[in-house]
Amino acid sequence: MREINAETITKTVAALCVDANLRLPCGMRECIERCAEKEESELCRSVLGDITANIDCAEELGVPICQDTGMAVVFAEIGQDCHIVGGEFEDAVNKGVAEGYVNGRLRLSIVRDPLERVNTDNNTPAVIHTRIVPGDKITLTVAPKGFGSENMSRLKMFTPSATKEDIVRFVAETVSVAGSNPCPPIVVGVGIGGDFEYSALLAKKALCRDLNTRHPEPLYAELEQTMLDEINKLGIGSQGFGGTVTALYVNIEKAPTHIAGLPVAVNIGCHVTRHSQKII
Repeated sequence: MREINAETITKTVAALCVDANLRLPCGMRECIERCAEKEESELCRSVLGDITANIDCAEELGVPICQDTGMAVVFAEIGQDCHIVGGEFEDAVNKGVAEGYVNGRLRLSIVRDPLERVNTDNNTPAVIHTRIVPGDKITLTVAPKGFGSENMSRLKMFTPSATKEDIVRFVAETVSVAGSNPCPPIVVGVGIGGDFEYSALLAKKALCRDLNTRHPEPLYAELEQTMLDEINKLGIGSQGFGGTVTALYVNIEKAPTHIAGLPVAVNIGCHVTRHSQKII
């Protein structure tokens, strides 16, 4: 049994919060550049150029890529052969979020109560998703989620009679309704299967998958491309100025489901869809 001190978790989460907000995942900037090369609208090519310049400035100056530094979403895979000592796991995570956001001078956006709207002043509590996995290590992924894009997300409980075309239409419709609100070009995470809440979790996890990795199953890899093509036919374009690139990529995650259901969730991420990960 390997012991991991709660303070190690706190320090790791704090560093991940800052890193995720200052630097995009590997390949994201290059993906935006590639999309700019094939963008047919001159105005949107200029907008994409401004976006990449902003990414470079943020890294050079050590400031957040986006003013909305998000709600801290933390995915934790905890090895069953490790023992956390010196404190409770969720307390350690939230302490790390508080330290990362306050000391990193990131915007504090969390309210204690959804109706009374009083700010917690340290961006806690985080949304924490925990899985117990084999091994003696902990994998922590911090994915700050801005709400300009989060607010545009949707979920639909299809019945098994729904076709692949129905699902593609729902995803494209979700992006169409969102318009320019989620700051396109966007990233689209789609969760298919599970139940009501698990399909939404799948969609959120899909946003954290490497953008250069297609789904390992050909059926879903093809569906990702079909969804991307349909979204980019909408003509929304970068920042809503009209163009041929509305989405950078679509990731699908799927799970077994009930014989009577076919849940589909769409979680939209903006052009600064962020996450940072470390194994301790």
